[in-house]
Amino acid sequence: MIRGFWAIYLREMMILRRRLLRQIPSWAVSPTLFLIAFGYAMGRDMTVDRHTYMEFLVPGLAAMSSMTQAFAISSEINIARFYWHIFEKFQAAPISSTAYVLGEVLAGMTRALLAVLVILILGFAFGVNLSYNFFFWAAILLNSFIFASLAVGLAMLVKSHSDQAMLNSFIITPMGFLGGTFFPLAMLPDWAQNLLYYLPLTHAAKAARASAFGSTPQLTSYIILLAIGAIFFIMSIKCVKMAKD
Repeated sequence: MIRGFWAIYLREMMILRRRLLRQIPSWAVSPTLFLIAFGYAMGRDMTVDRHTYMEFLVPGLAAMSSMTQAFAISSEINIARFYWHIFEKFQAAPISSTAYVLGEVLAGMTRALLAVLVILILGFAFGVNLSYNFFFWAAILLNSFIFASLAVGLAMLVKSHSDQAMLNSFIITPMGFLGGTFFPLAMLPDWAQNLLYYLPLTHAAKAARASAFGSTPQLTSYIILLAIGAIFFIMSIKCVKMAKD
């Protein structure tokens, strides 16, 4: 039954609550270093589209963090599978694959939103005041939905933690640096721009940045994010069913 997703979600939230005081500093370390090194030191006198580089950087970091923290739910799933054998208990319980995926995806999205809030607070501390409106949060939510869905599906396929680390190295880290987080994609050659256009983080960072600057983002970015998220969500349901079998 689809109602079973609530049990999955509450379990992840109980684990997060116990770790929250340790998680918040870990969510803040990398963004703080990026803001100091890139935003304050290197980009102090830089402007991008009539905005300071620090203002350019904060929405990009928010989009990147929504990606990394949503995808991090895969590590929690693997710990539950490999060490606690929780997934086996879910298999025996009357919880559908759709409910399981939905619960884990919502947990990943919650982690992502909390991490983004930490970044926005850090940005405010560095003097960055932008417009965090509906369109901004819509981009963040869709981006976290994409990568939480991807995380659940891939977590069903990996065989060890080393495999999980490899996924982070080949998927998350390159996308974080090439998805428009730290520099405008217009600075790259046309062939690179065309290639990076298909990355979901590219559209999330673009939409979040435009809305934070007070402009109206392109509807195309939201449509692309929603389509990719739907594909990954369905893929995750199929992967969970395969893992059960």
